[in-house]
Amino acid sequence: MKPKVLAIIPARGGSKGVPRKNSRNFAGKPLIAWTIEEAKKSKYITRTILSSDNEEIIKMAKEYGCDVPFVRPKELAQDDTPGINVVLHALEQCRGYEYVILLQPTSPFRTVEDIDNCIEYTINQQVKFCVSVTEAEQSPYWMYTIVNGKMKPVIEQTQLTTRRQDLPNVYVLNGAIYIAKVEEIIKKKSFLTDETKSFIMSNENSLDIDTMLDFEIGEYLIGKS
Repeated sequence: MKPKVLAIIPARGGSKGVPRKNSRNFAGKPLIAWTIEEAKKSKYITRTILSSDNEEIIKMAKEYGCDVPFVRPKELAQDDTPGINVVLHALEQCRGYEYVILLQPTSPFRTVEDIDNCIEYTINQQVKFCVSVTEAEQSPYWMYTIVNGKMKPVIEQTQLTTRRQDLPNVYVLNGAIYIAKVEEIIKKKSFLTDETKSFIMSNENSLDIDTMLDFEIGEYLIGKS
């Protein structure tokens, strides 16, 4: 029997980078709709819920078939609210699930294949925590801090590597998928632990909408496809 999986889509009303970001029209439909539609296609997700404090977002989510079992308290919808607190609050309201998956609405290019492949890997390998990553475009081996005008490498090397192909592959969190066993996330209160495994996504599916430039680039890319 398949384990019960709860998908949480977090979407508060306030956004400094892009006003009304989650409810804003993105290539023909609200940004949040892209995530709801892919989650609803999943063969593993048992229930998809929205965690929001905003009436406009709640209404839109319901129109696209997303469950809204509660309104997020204002104290959990501030700029400095840790994301894990939103997850733990949702798990308190919706009990009886073995896995929880966090799907941020700022990843409209994330597909149901990405979602289901990540869930399948997590379940089949009995992974406690898994997060999506993508290969970094800029290598930290070529990055520096500047102290009193002097260059200081972020990663100390005995010899500077000048060819990119000689550098090790490095990966960054893309913010698209976070999954964990419910009992483990309640204990650890974080998706990022020393037991967290990675799920690699393509750069094409990893665009995170954080600024108006991201918004415009994303719409351009969808228009080309």
